[in-house]
Amino acid sequence: MNTEAQPTERDRSSRPSGSEEISDKEGPEERSRFALVSRIADWLPGGRITLTLLICLLFLLLLSTFVMQPFQIPSGSMERGLRIGDRVLVNKLAYRFGAEPRRGDVVVFDGTGHFGNADYIKRVVGVGGDRVVCCDKEGRLQVNGRSVDESTFLYPGDSASTVAFDVVVPDGTLFVLGDHRSASSDSRDHLGSPGGGMVPVGDVIGRADWIVWPVGHLTRLHRSGAYARVPAADGAHG
Repeated sequence: MNTEAQPTERDRSSRPSGSEEISDKEGPEERSRFALVSRIADWLPGGRITLTLLICLLFLLLLSTFVMQPFQIPSGSMERGLRIGDRVLVNKLAYRFGAEPRRGDVVVFDGTGHFGNADYIKRVVGVGGDRVVCCDKEGRLQVNGRSVDESTFLYPGDSASTVAFDVVVPDGTLFVLGDHRSASSDSRDHLGSPGGGMVPVGDVIGRADWIVWPVGHLTRLHRSGAYARVPAADGAHG
């Protein structure tokens, strides 16, 4: 015998049904929105599954355009840290709200007009106003008179540079080098070109923050502390 309590006729008539309660809470605006979604899903082949996939793709497109974008490492110029085929996530918001690239950052930039018609990934060695010299008596890079120990990221066996240079970085530009100096085409190779091998800050796409592929290489990329004791450019030239 079914012993579940059954509502009386009076209960049924005095209390709205569940669907009526939801409908009242939603209101005309919510009902209209859900109806629009249903109409779009009915119109699309595959219905709600296709609609969900399209929304996900739109989200990824917006994310890639304005926030984070993946880049594949095409060469060995940033070894040992970044290897050929690695995919890095580039933070496109890193320099969008008043912040600017700092010495030690690994950045991706558009090289059109000064490096080549492609995107490049290099390490920032000098910012606007810096004097970058190679090399001191021990073969180390100097920035604003301070020798820099790059051993934590420089490719094993490489020197700071086999090309001697003494440059002052113009305001609004960057002097960039690859970590694998003997296999990198960077600011040193364009010293005599228009722009002097400097990268305009406005051409920087973003800062490389993560290696995300392959999974075995998953790593957070931190700004190198090698340049932490480099004095400000004004102090170097004062």
